[in-house]
Amino acid sequence: MWWPARRVLAVSDLHLGKSARLARRGGALLPPYETRATLERLEADIAATRPAGVICLGDSFDDTAAAGALEEDAVLWLTRLMAGRDWTWIEGNHDPGPIALAGTHRASLTLGALTFRHIADPAQGHEVSGHYHPKARLAGQARPCFLADAARIILPAYGAYTGGLWSHDPALTGLMQPGALAVLTGPKARAIPMPR
Repeated sequence: MWWPARRVLAVSDLHLGKSARLARRGGALLPPYETRATLERLEADIAATRPAGVICLGDSFDDTAAAGALEEDAVLWLTRLMAGRDWTWIEGNHDPGPIALAGTHRASLTLGALTFRHIADPAQGHEVSGHYHPKARLAGQARPCFLADAARIILPAYGAYTGGLWSHDPALTGLMQPGALAVLTGPKARAIPMPR
């Protein structure tokens, strides 16, 4: 999510190190390319927007061990991306935030009227969050999507190896107001009424 007035780029659920975590736990063996693919995408978005600040809305790493096991080239890549920017790591449910990396580490961050947090708080409004990895279907094709209503925006997962939760899942329909939109990502963003 790009906020031009503040020159802030917000991303959620990078899940760096997911393939390594799955291998460590005896799960599916995925090609270990998600960190590179995710950082390439992040670098391209930073080059396109030239943000003064970046907010990572939690689950930046797939778990605490993944944060500590990040390969040196990936650490240097992240360090280069963070240079000269106000970088905030919001803690997620998978990780407490990559404490060994530079930047500010917070449970949440309020800028102006908006609060950035990992998991939406149904009792609050004016918030930007992630966590749910929303997705919706249009013309038979599933896509990650932003969910937006007058109270909140829920960002899609940014990481390369992240799944998604259908927008019609009760966890999401219970959070989003009637009239909410699903903005499907892809070559061209498409806003549709949030499927319920």
